[in-house]
Amino acid sequence: MNNHFLKTSFAVAVAIAVSASAGWSQQPSDGPYKILKTVKVGNEGGFDYVNVDVENRRLYVARRSTPPQVFVYNLDTLEPVGAVPDTSAHGAVIDPKSHHGVATSNPLALFDTETLKPIKKLEVKGNPDGAMYDPSNQRVYILSHPSPHVTVVDPKDGSVISTFDIGGAPEQAAADGMGHVYIDVEDKENIAVVDTKTLTVTGHYDVTGSGGTCAGLAVDAKNRVLFAACRKPANMVMLNADTGKILKTLPIGTASDGALFNPNTMEAFSSNSEGTLSIVKENSATDFVLEQTLKTMPGAKTSALDTKTNHVILIAAEYGPAEAAAPAADGKKNNGRGPMIPGSFSIIVVGK
Repeated sequence: MNNHFLKTSFAVAVAIAVSASAGWSQQPSDGPYKILKTVKVGNEGGFDYVNVDVENRRLYVARRSTPPQVFVYNLDTLEPVGAVPDTSAHGAVIDPKSHHGVATSNPLALFDTETLKPIKKLEVKGNPDGAMYDPSNQRVYILSHPSPHVTVVDPKDGSVISTFDIGGAPEQAAADGMGHVYIDVEDKENIAVVDTKTLTVTGHYDVTGSGGTCAGLAVDAKNRVLFAACRKPANMVMLNADTGKILKTLPIGTASDGALFNPNTMEAFSSNSEGTLSIVKENSATDFVLEQTLKTMPGAKTSALDTKTNHVILIAAEYGPAEAAAPAADGKKNNGRGPMIPGSFSIIVVGK
């Protein structure tokens, strides 16, 4: 299937509506941040991660639609640009230098970010889920709950550099650009420290008691601070990135699934599935305060940071009543929610 920017299908499927009318987005909250706009972009199918290419002003949202695609939007206007076809992925990370992207499908999909045409499929083990791009050495880290937990890929040619385990299920990774990648181990209540030269785990930072089931991780590389967004208990745990010493814990919203740190504003963010964005202000390398809890949209659990505008981008959709949901194929409950309301999938922009 070739990519011709899908202008016709996008015109039908995407009705851009800057919606400041939703009740939940209008309620005031104390603090500097607010919802700047909510854009309903539609398209059907499940979703997980949202990723940005700040340099080239693109936003990527993988959808398990029919057929599955990675939808691409203009980061400034949120208008559709096109899509990477036939790619059932959790997300897509971008190398702005080579103009290549890697979508976390299975197999992985390497694609051209200028034409959005697929380049090749990359057979890997495990179950690709989250991913992180390390600009210091142009490497992509693919995370998988089943072993091998980490697959390191060169996005220039799609070659697999290494695979290794970290002792448990990874959720989010953060690179300091100084030879370290940190990965939260969701089921082990710790953070793995990886040497980017040897691609080996050199240690684990324990957060037991301060935060468990950590699903978000970000780093202030300059001040050597890690921000771990955890679920049980629901805390943001600040640690020294060099020693693992816990500096402070602060309460955040429930069911976090992503963390960010903005060095321009010295703030960390946790996007929470309950429909809040927890914002932590770093006053110094040892002084942190919960600056704001912003109400966003239920299910807006993953996020991305536009460091040019200092905007936080979230994604979510509206769902019908739980009793309207079809039974899951494995007989399990459908997370207590009904089917996605057609056309309700939205991109949410948060800023000051």
